[in-house]
Amino acid sequence: MSTLTILHKLRLKKSATKEKMIRFYDEATEDYKFWSADFNMHFGYYIPFKTNILKRDSMLNEMNQQVFNRLQIPKQNSLVADLGCGIGGTMQYGLKKYPLLHIIGVTLSSFQVKEGNKRLKQKNGLILEENYCNTSFKTDSVDGAYAIESFCHSGHNKKALQEAYRILKSGSKLVIADAFLKKDEEQLCIGSNYCYEQLCNGWSLKGLESIKNIEKNLNQIGFKSITIEDISYRVAPSVLHVPIAITGFILKKIFRKEPLKPQSQKNLKGSLFALLSGLHTKSFGYYLITAEK
Repeated sequence: MSTLTILHKLRLKKSATKEKMIRFYDEATEDYKFWSADFNMHFGYYIPFKTNILKRDSMLNEMNQQVFNRLQIPKQNSLVADLGCGIGGTMQYGLKKYPLLHIIGVTLSSFQVKEGNKRLKQKNGLILEENYCNTSFKTDSVDGAYAIESFCHSGHNKKALQEAYRILKSGSKLVIADAFLKKDEEQLCIGSNYCYEQLCNGWSLKGLESIKNIEKNLNQIGFKSITIEDISYRVAPSVLHVPIAITGFILKKIFRKEPLKPQSQKNLKGSLFALLSGLHTKSFGYYLITAEK
């Protein structure tokens, strides 16, 4: 049995189950508050002379804006689905920027539902405790849907793409912002494969789909006008904040004499290997994908 095969089997053994994902979502919220005051549970989008490279939320909120730009929906009385919304950071941004919009988010975490809905009071937003692979949205009912670094927790499951297609109205768009493999998993070198395994283990990911397979799946489901943008260089400045954030988080815990929770340790480890994976530019990339029903 080859080394790569062994690493692959280990990754599958340690990969996300529903219970692991829920625990990750529940316990990682404190960590993400340290990462983003606006509870943006994702990386950012850097634009020279517009976003501040020294301020993470400047870049993280720009990623939110880039996603809304690509949805191309009427900003009044439209219904948008956030498929894997976390505690609602992107929803908060969208509703503040477009107060006449309606956004419904779904997450597996009851904790995130409770805390997120507290922050959405008096706004046109609601978070439901549901699986984005099987939602309660009616068929052809939403004017747009997005998934920011959420589909990776289910391995970019084809069921998630099919569910997004089902709930979208004809002519509406799905926007995905996430990391993908640039080659098939079995083609990864030992170094890339090790980073990949540690990333999946730390962040409770089932895995990353290859960019060519995600395009193939979107086509097979029926999506059209598929646009795939490699924005790795736009995302890189926010990824470089990872070691700074990790150091600050640990120092804060030491100063307060608080122990690091096991999930926090895993999350920090996942963040570190996200940075290391980003250095393997031939194996990993960060993409914005827009697909129309």
